[in-house]
Amino acid sequence: MADTDAAEADVEHAVMAHYRLADDGLGEPRQREVIRRTQAVLTEAIEQAGVGEFDGNEYGGGEVVLYAYGPDADALFAVMAPALNDLPFRPAHVVLRYGPVDDPSAAEHRVDL
Repeated sequence: MADTDAAEADVEHAVMAHYRLADDGLGEPRQREVIRRTQAVLTEAIEQAGVGEFDGNEYGGGEVVLYAYGPDADALFAVMAPALNDLPFRPAHVVLRYGPVDDPSAAEHRVDL
């Protein structure tokens, strides 16, 4: 039983939050500042809850994607949801991925914000 628990703890789930920005590039400076502050909130909340780690962002094509990883995508999203919902940029959605990035069969669930 302990081996199974250890294997499950090694599985890396992901939460990827996608937000549409004001232009087709990197968004406006004001938007990037709001996202920077939100990332600090997310980092602290995730660390305090012990559910994983905030891994950063990716800007381009008029959107930003925020990435976090941990052993349980649902627990990670529960901690992140208040800050993610506070971001004003829409349309927006979150993808919860239940398995490693290199597993093409890993289940995913989309949540519209």
